Amino acid sequence: MPTRHPHRGEPHLMHSLMEWRALGEMALLPSSLPLLAQAPHGDGHPVLLLPGFMGDESSLVALKTFLKNRGYDVQTWGFGRNVGFQSKHAQAVEQKIRHLHHTSGRTVSLVGWSLGGVFALYGAHQAPECVRGVITLGSPVNVDPEGSRSPALVKAMYRIVAHRMGPDAHALQPRAKKLRERQPLPLPMSCLYSLTDGVVPPQEATIDGDPARHENIRVPGSHTGLGFNPLVLCIVADRLAQPEGAWAPFKPAGLLGSIYRLTTGQMPWSGAVA
Repeated sequence: MPTRHPHRGEPHLMHSLMEWRALGEMALLPSSLPLLAQAPHGDGHPVLLLPGFMGDESSLVALKTFLKNRGYDVQTWGFGRNVGFQSKHAQAVEQKIRHLHHTSGRTVSLVGWSLGGVFALYGAHQAPECVRGVITLGSPVNVDPEGSRSPALVKAMYRIVAHRMGPDAHALQPRAKKLRERQPLPLPMSCLYSLTDGVVPPQEATIDGDPARHENIRVPGSHTGLGFNPLVLCIVADRLAQPEGAWAPFKPAGLLGSIYRLTTGQMPWSGAVA
């Protein structure tokens, strides 16, 4: 059974201080071409990418370029910088999902990085008939009643940019409350998380769910590098390539499976939360 990670409290201070590791993850992309080239091609269905807090379309360039190369109709949200879980953007995401579904005649896959994953989850709940599945990358999809356990610096930034009460203000608004009440999502959902994430702790980035359609996938790396992490890109491609209506848990083979075991110490299909 997919279960939330048992971690408690904030991310480890060392992990937060070492978020600059993302630069190294970006630098690995050219040398990872043999791995990326083995990622499965898709069926051309629309994929909507949603950026993290303070991110915009430019932060999604690696994901967008890679998934377009794999054959998907990739779209970004088109609303500029993500400045918090605000009502106008939540409604706009729902409308965008419905528009993509209507114009393509196909269901839409949602890929959300960090806070973008919360928008993806909200959109999937609001328009489930338009959504094929959801993939989140280090997203705070589970916030306990006591509030976010992100580092103080992240909360301070959120207060400055988004709301003077910090992330808890938006976490407590009716739309966000409904997300917690409605979980688990009645659609395929893959939550990618890292034990060394310096922004979103693992208990907030994982879910309790149904093994027939939900999973938590541990990956190595930083929070700010998830959208450029070669292993993450390959896992996203693996998840998107599954035939509609035939979802199965993550079980990579070949080079991806070998690298996954080497970097996480897990069997790809174990479902462990160590």
